[in-house]
Amino acid sequence: MDILTFMQQMVNGFSLGSMYALIAIGYTMVYGVLRLINFAHGDIMMVGAFLGYTFMAVFELSFPVTMMLSVTIAALLGVLMDKIAYKPLREAPKISLLITAIGISFFLENTFTVFAGGTPRSFPVPEYMEKIFDVSGVVFSVASITVPIVTLILLLGILYVLYRTKYGMAIRALSFDIKTVNLMGIDGNRIIAIVFALGSALAAVGGLFWAINYPSVEPMMGVLVGLKAFAAAVVGGIGSVTGAVIGGFIIGFTEVVFIAFWPELGGYKDAFAFILLIFVLIFKPTGIMGEDLEKSRF
Repeated sequence: MDILTFMQQMVNGFSLGSMYALIAIGYTMVYGVLRLINFAHGDIMMVGAFLGYTFMAVFELSFPVTMMLSVTIAALLGVLMDKIAYKPLREAPKISLLITAIGISFFLENTFTVFAGGTPRSFPVPEYMEKIFDVSGVVFSVASITVPIVTLILLLGILYVLYRTKYGMAIRALSFDIKTVNLMGIDGNRIIAIVFALGSALAAVGGLFWAINYPSVEPMMGVLVGLKAFAAAVVGGIGSVTGAVIGGFIIGFTEVVFIAFWPELGGYKDAFAFILLIFVLIFKPTGIMGEDLEKSRF
């Protein structure tokens, strides 16, 4: 592989990894507070993509307006999901929460299949997002370079919220001991709802950018992407926001480099993320940035 090809794959991997990272942050935030793997999270990404399709293709809204509306609705959906499905099970065994998460995932997928159909729909990508640049032979679009920038900005925003605001302090306190936090006068359920809102909003952003870079939407699109984002969260260290971003980039880079080196194995590219996950679980179960799973808190 020559240096030009290598640089091209780095650009591609940076873009792909950024989308995984956006979704992985939601997994890791919910896990950090509730010790719950929210397997419906990938489907929130799908909802975000479908909302974007609806606002842009049906109502012909601009992309910035579409982004704001989709993120807001996805955040509200996350809060509603917590209130209806997870809040009543706060004291239930963790397996009950896990089964509920899987049930929500199936519900969202099948609901969108019934109303939107199972056929992929072409996503209306804004013209300026399709603009192509060629820098010394390295080719990239506005969309592919926008995703990493947005991801890093949102990461800094999340870290600011977690470490510089009273809500962030409450989130971190809640991750240590929910019962004690409630005794101190902090509304734990409200803080958990904020966590679900933040995670769902980020998933919606990831879904919109995924639909722009791979311009089609369909009800099952969040399944595999969501599982890869979960793998990214584990590789980076589940419970660590920074680790989720690092894990996303690692999964993205390794996936595109794998295809570049062995194009004849392109049909197996989806398996590579999970092979990497297995290796990490064997040699460093807590992930790159993770600590003891019972102590890991953002």
